[in-house]
Amino acid sequence: MPHTSSRFLAEGPRVGIRHITYEDGPEFTARARESKELHQPWLFPPDSANGFAAFAQRLIEDPTKVGFLVCEKDGGAIAGYININNIVEGAFLSGALGYGAFAHAAGRGLMREGLGLVVRYAFGGMRLHRLEINVQPANAASIGLARSCGFRLEGYSPDMLYIDGAWRDHERWAITAEMIRKAK
Repeated sequence: MPHTSSRFLAEGPRVGIRHITYEDGPEFTARARESKELHQPWLFPPDSANGFAAFAQRLIEDPTKVGFLVCEKDGGAIAGYININNIVEGAFLSGALGYGAFAHAAGRGLMREGLGLVVRYAFGGMRLHRLEINVQPANAASIGLARSCGFRLEGYSPDMLYIDGAWRDHERWAITAEMIRKAK
């Protein structure tokens, strides 16, 4: 079902962001199957009904996670997804981002617009202070997205995440609310 702009948490010229729902399963999994060549070896989004149900449940029910879909305003198609994981409150007010574009939307700037909306939403309505993105060093597209949205390279973490059968090194990119305010 196409989603209208009134259901968006935030919107830009071409996309809006909204929370993921269980009803998104059929479109999300179809797009994940269509995008396997684009995603691998970096990402493995759920491409089955059961896999999506477990994925969505974590993002909907776990208070340390929030799942967003980046949707095209023209027609409502899901262009990609952005998750904020490991949300820590208190003095840290931080979260770790994970994201993926779907093949039909890749290279069109839709995820850049969507990530910008999520960052502003996180620093506004969610009252977070810092967001991190951990990216495998050879994933040029993901690093390019982080850089284009104002994230700064802060470090390198060897053997950080277990992905596709091995512990993978990651670059650590971050942005803070102050960085956004200074850029205005």
